Amino acid sequence: MISLLTSICSYGLPWLATCIPCPADASTSCPNTDVSGNYKSFQCPPGHYNDLASLFLNTNDDAIRNLLSTNTVKEFHISSLFIFFVAVYCLGIITYGIAIPSGLFIPVILAGSCYGRLVGRLFEPISKLDVGLFSLLGAASFLGGTMRMTVSLCVILLELTNDLLMLPLVMLVLLISKTMGDMFNKGVYDQIVKLKGLPYMEAHPEPYMKHLIARDVVTGPLITFSGVEKVGNILHSLKNTGHNGFPVIDEPPFSDAPELCGLVLRSKLLVLLKGKAFSKDRVLAGNKVLRKISELDFAKAGSGKGLKLEDLDIQEEEWDMYVDLHPIANTSPYTVVETMSLAKAAVLFRELGLRHMCVVPKSQEVGL
Repeated sequence: MISLLTSICSYGLPWLATCIPCPADASTSCPNTDVSGNYKSFQCPPGHYNDLASLFLNTNDDAIRNLLSTNTVKEFHISSLFIFFVAVYCLGIITYGIAIPSGLFIPVILAGSCYGRLVGRLFEPISKLDVGLFSLLGAASFLGGTMRMTVSLCVILLELTNDLLMLPLVMLVLLISKTMGDMFNKGVYDQIVKLKGLPYMEAHPEPYMKHLIARDVVTGPLITFSGVEKVGNILHSLKNTGHNGFPVIDEPPFSDAPELCGLVLRSKLLVLLKGKAFSKDRVLAGNKVLRKISELDFAKAGSGKGLKLEDLDIQEEEWDMYVDLHPIANTSPYTVVETMSLAKAAVLFRELGLRHMCVVPKSQEVGL
């Protein structure tokens, strides 16, 4: 439907434009017979061209080149620029977000350059600036307001024009457009991440986090494993939760008091259970566990190729047996004290790229 709508607009709207006589200095190339070019004849008689067809029926690259070109004030009618701008802007809004690689950068430049050229034509009576300059600044404003980037966009636009004299104007336009956009919402990439529901942490903690501590956001009851845990308990936890990591806590008689001894991942637990390095007594097995399992089994599998809970074949009598988790536990997980500022904990979590952070309290429990 979107493809049909785009085709109807691209072919139908040029019929609304009037034919323009070819400029005298372009008589050899007007109208163009090639696939691309500035002047498309469309339905016009010889010696005339259709300016709206020159935008719609060209590639995006040629259309942008036509809009950004200088010393071509009368090449496009104001009405044609307005129709093209409205069509490209609306089609861009409809198309972006569907599951096809339709692009975002080039359509934004196309809409922005058309908008800038339209403004240049409207201010033509009181301005001596070229409409090509207005078109470039229009593209910069749309890019800055849409993507909220400054330095990289400035470099890209200067590379396109190869004119350092544009630097102050482009910087000013990008700054204004980004500032105005930030007053209303976030950039288009942040918006699409939010719409798709992807987990994303902001670069800077929210102001309210400064008034909270890590303990305030810990959820419970926490699922933990003992250093030597019963197989049935592990299977039950893996089946009823979607957690990826579990704290391992040593308790008497293996330690004087309950203490966090590490963090074990779901993938490693599945490998350990498949190896069936079980014992009937609750004792430390140590490296004997790893003798039954190859180190390659613990290697990170490709997407969708790792072990699943359904792949395990645990007999009913094995549920009451024990397995030592110490050999597969990460004995130095990143931990913070429960009284640490939530803002500091969020910065630490994001900057280190963590998936799990253990919150160690002053009491007997632990959070994640």
